[in-house]
Amino acid sequence: MAELRLIVRIANKDLNGKSTIQKGLMELKGIDHRMGKMIAKAFEKETGIKWNSKIGEITEDKDKKLEEIVFHPEKFSIPLWALNKQKEYNTGENKHLIMSELDFDQRNTQQRLSKIKSYRGLRRSWGLTVRGQKTKSTHRGKGPVVGVLKKDAKK
Repeated sequence: MAELRLIVRIANKDLNGKSTIQKGLMELKGIDHRMGKMIAKAFEKETGIKWNSKIGEITEDKDKKLEEIVFHPEKFSIPLWALNKQKEYNTGENKHLIMSELDFDQRNTQQRLSKIKSYRGLRRSWGLTVRGQKTKSTHRGKGPVVGVLKKDAKK
């Protein structure tokens, strides 16, 4: 068994070496528990290291393989429905974006939707809900008070 490294650097982020591969990958923005498990299983298929082993037990040369799977999961038989950018707007490619790339893409999408004045873009820019939620009683704090106002008592 290899010596446990306490800090592992994957995708320009320091991950906790004591956590499992799946849990460690979840610290990266853009990777949830389902995608983390899929990447860990693909890593096990490629290297033979168990998917639920500690991320700090991985050797440094295997880190590069894990990072490659994180950046390009579609090349390692991870299904397309699991990617977070399917049929991307400009290129039509299927991608999985993480960290700053994801932030940059979300900002560009928001700007594009606001620029063309789509319903979703306008609601987002106003800070309102987009997908049909009720707003009378929830999402408070973003606008004026809703409800009955008391009249001043006459003295």
